Amino acid sequence: MSGHAHDHDPIDPPRLEEVADGVFAYIQPDGTWWINNAGFVAADDGVVAIDTCATEKRTRDFLAKVATVTPEPVRTLINTHHHGDHTHGNYLTYPATIVGHELTRDEMIRGGIQHYEGVWERPEWGELRLAPPTVTFSDHINVWSGDLKMELHHLGTSAHTTNDVVVWIPERKVLYTGDLVFNQGTPFVVMGSVSGARLAIEKLRQFDASIVVPGHGPVCDLSVLDRIDRYFEFVQELAVQTERSGVTALEAAKSVDLGEFTELSDPERLVGNLHRALFELRGGAPGANMDLAPAIGDMIAYNGGQPLRCRA
Repeated sequence: MSGHAHDHDPIDPPRLEEVADGVFAYIQPDGTWWINNAGFVAADDGVVAIDTCATEKRTRDFLAKVATVTPEPVRTLINTHHHGDHTHGNYLTYPATIVGHELTRDEMIRGGIQHYEGVWERPEWGELRLAPPTVTFSDHINVWSGDLKMELHHLGTSAHTTNDVVVWIPERKVLYTGDLVFNQGTPFVVMGSVSGARLAIEKLRQFDASIVVPGHGPVCDLSVLDRIDRYFEFVQELAVQTERSGVTALEAAKSVDLGEFTELSDPERLVGNLHRALFELRGGAPGANMDLAPAIGDMIAYNGGQPLRCRA
């Protein structure tokens, strides 16, 4: 099964959406591998940005969009997790204070700038420099934009990663979820937890959010969580069937009917998620290190042996 069927379709340009007064989402179509969303809150005392982008050019374009709204600089940058599509451009906000979970800093320093040569169609990364968070927390911290409170919460579980953070703006009822939410794309938890992702979904439901800015895909509301939860339930059930039948994760993923999830982008993520679900079924703890090479290799095999579609 190839993810290359639409490789030559044009991608719409990134767009800026004011989702509430002074609160913005930066949406990058088509939301597939390495094409993430970011955002910012503008106030008289400067900008609080939420995530950067995967490449130098994409981050510079994001910051140029910020400058169309306000002449004030980015004084604070929040990272929702450590993955490079959300953090590679951190250095371009210097000298902003970078805020993130303590494990976000740890993982960025441990991994460095990673390009995963041969896994994805090669993006034009540009000149990248590592810039991990300089202010870290473990559970909760508040960041202020003028007199607007922005609550940063770690939900207490591994999900997309070990260090996912949501940004909740109660006065505006806006929730930035990072990659806890993929809207119109296949969720991905190979570095986190399938069971933890379902727990995180239940915790996301507890926010009184009218607007959700996902890590990838269009702005939405909390109803998007229903399909994400059904997807992870599907993965867990497939893991049980795979374990009972004795087939490999790749064989199981290739043979299963995706049903309602067929329309989601990047379907090869199924086999990566299945590796994580099997790891947990066999006693692995949520977020514990597992060998990622077989999962990545199987995703490429699922994709017809070709590098995964990436247009960043």
